[in-house]
Amino acid sequence: MKIGIDLDGVVIDSETTFRVYEEIFDIDILKGNNLIDKSEPKFQSRYNWTEEQENTFIKNHLFKASRESNIMPGFKTVYKLLKEQNHEFIVITARGGFFQEMQDDAKRILKENDIKFDKYYFKIKDKLEICQQENIDIMIDDNWEIIKRIADNKIKTLYFRDTNLKKLDENEYIREVNNWGEIYRIIKGGI
Repeated sequence: MKIGIDLDGVVIDSETTFRVYEEIFDIDILKGNNLIDKSEPKFQSRYNWTEEQENTFIKNHLFKASRESNIMPGFKTVYKLLKEQNHEFIVITARGGFFQEMQDDAKRILKENDIKFDKYYFKIKDKLEICQQENIDIMIDDNWEIIKRIADNKIKTLYFRDTNLKKLDENEYIREVNNWGEIYRIIKGGI
């Protein structure tokens, strides 16, 4: 099976770390409460920050948060089991779009944890296009907008949903998961 996989919030716990820095930035630096929708996956939609404030956050906090990130709990164990069963993993991520250093840092984290994927696509804005090009059987992502778009095009998805993110109705193309054990159960069960 060809498995498309996002990095942030799926393989690397960076989304959780980013949210910590977003809250600190909003409360301590901006001295306010600019949270408008915590169910949104990206800070640009979660807060009503100005473009200048967003750029300040990106410049001063995004890379720092990335450097503090780790591999998601259970990922290495499940990844190893699925690789032994001859599943192919193709990274499809937007990472590196803000800074090349973010892409380099992801590679560092993966190398330190001895994780090698079959193929990598960084700085990707349209994940559906890559999923179609690569004939992905199932895509794992934590962004509900991406999941919905891919599922609407009849590619199976696993929505790695963090607690506050928007809930999607499950169907034959969308299944919600919250940890790598659930992902293993679904893939091993034949989706």
